[in-house]
Amino acid sequence: MSTDQHAVDRRQGSARSRILQAAAARFYADGIAATGIDAITASAGVAKMSLYNNFASKAALVEAYVEARHEEWLQLYRARVQDTSTPQERVLAVFDAYADHAAAAYEQGFRGCGLLNAAAELSAADPARTAVRRHKEQVEQLLLDPLGELTDPATAHRLAEHLSFLLEGSMARAGLEGEPTRLVRARAIAADLLAAR
Repeated sequence: MSTDQHAVDRRQGSARSRILQAAAARFYADGIAATGIDAITASAGVAKMSLYNNFASKAALVEAYVEARHEEWLQLYRARVQDTSTPQERVLAVFDAYADHAAAAYEQGFRGCGLLNAAAELSAADPARTAVRRHKEQVEQLLLDPLGELTDPATAHRLAEHLSFLLEGSMARAGLEGEPTRLVRARAIAADLLAAR
């Protein structure tokens, strides 16, 4: 590959990253439908053509945003889980990762789960909505795996579902209230449930 091609690749990568970061901020603050391409390109400091050179459509950008948020959350979870030594701590690491996400600096404050916010705006068949579902299923699996070490499979499945409901409900309420107190309380409830195991 020539030096010129490397420079083009770096610029495109940089533009793609700026576009995705700008889209993430705008989608989270204002919603997907309310965010136009012009707002994203202005925020990213790129030309509209640059957006379309990196993403085939707004739908493709939304899908990339969902995937990026999923990976962002997974990084928070991995950071939390690496310091655990028990199955109970691995379950609580999921709650801690959600709290870490809630504590991030957001332009217009914390508005709940960005993935669920996005899914609420997307049609049932939208690939980005399917990606959100996969993320939530993966989170429930991250709860189930350590629970399987504590109890029989049927009980582990029921408890993972219960904790998933607790987690998502607390995230929704925390988003409505604009601060993570409900997540902290949900973690305490989960810890109490796990203490009996």
